[in-house]
Amino acid sequence: MKILPDDREIVLVYVEDDYYDEVLEWRDPGLDLPPLDLDIPVRDYILDAEWVEDPEDYYTFLDQPPVEQVERTYSLDEVRRSARIRDKVRRIDLDIINFEFGSAQIPESEIGKLEGVAGAMQRLLKENPGETFLIEGHTDAVGAEVANLALSDQRAEAVATALTNVFDIAPENMETQGYGEQYLKVETQEPERENRRVAIRRITPLVAPVASSE
Repeated sequence: MKILPDDREIVLVYVEDDYYDEVLEWRDPGLDLPPLDLDIPVRDYILDAEWVEDPEDYYTFLDQPPVEQVERTYSLDEVRRSARIRDKVRRIDLDIINFEFGSAQIPESEIGKLEGVAGAMQRLLKENPGETFLIEGHTDAVGAEVANLALSDQRAEAVATALTNVFDIAPENMETQGYGEQYLKVETQEPERENRRVAIRRITPLVAPVASSE
């Protein structure tokens, strides 16, 4: 729940009251779905920030609907843990932020590169204060799996912190999750800068299809 300055209440994530009573153990909801059948060009599904020339492109991209039907409202836990469910919405790869090997620090010279996507997020939040964005962290495949998972969490949190501290994106509108080396962009076991990345998805359609201000 988010409280606006005018005392309106915005529901950020909606789950039925009895949801957690019914869930006894984790089961990936994506297992019930067929493979994703993408009927749009990949460039309209995954936006590489490196190739963005007009900041307006970020807003246009994030404002698009899911690429397939959303069957029901999902919990944040389901979205974080199910790649198949996350794949229903588009993804921005922030490959303009270059993380050094083993580091989650954003070079000060690169923080300004977040301005375009931050502006799009601000615009969407002005239209709907109930928007929720997932900030995903990733690593390359070098090193221990557990250490990479922790590092990817730190990278996602670093970007979210920068978006809050520098661009005033409210932290309650962002969720962070690290995936370690699980989803390599470049399939290699060698050090690879493109795999040391952060991605952003607008997951509002998955977790709160109907924004509420009641």
